[in-house]
Amino acid sequence: MQQDARMPLAYYEILARLSEAPDRTLRMSRLASSALSSRSRLSHAVARLEEAGWVVRRACPTDRRGAFAELTPAGAAALEAAAPGHVETVRATVFDHLSPEQQAALQDITETLVQKLADHPFWPVTGDPVTDTCAAEDVADPCAEDVADPCAGEAAATDDRPVASG
Repeated sequence: MQQDARMPLAYYEILARLSEAPDRTLRMSRLASSALSSRSRLSHAVARLEEAGWVVRRACPTDRRGAFAELTPAGAAALEAAAPGHVETVRATVFDHLSPEQQAALQDITETLVQKLADHPFWPVTGDPVTDTCAAEDVADPCAEDVADPCAGEAAATDDRPVASG
């Protein structure tokens, strides 16, 4: 994918997560958690995406520690341009090697796992305040973050391991 889209798969994942978020914006800690990345690795990736003009980072006005990543129109265009190559790579790597029965089983298993993961607040799938219990807490103050909150992942991320809990 990196050759076709001129971006690593991790960058594609970050852009995709931002494209699905309300206002194409996520708090950096939430983006790290949803992309299954460490905060330091995500920060490095977002810096590269900023250099490309695909993402802008902005400070949270009510929390000096907080920052948001926002997908730019150029980033949305880059994601859209990369999507066909991504789909083809997934198809060629995974689905072309499976029978129709295996594909149906994989779909059933995947749907079950996605639903289970969506039920856990440590992995905000969409950032949608209606379905994301973490985001619902942010309605009064979008920058508020309780370090004891497992949704935040701030206190748990001290190294390069993915931010996730139990």
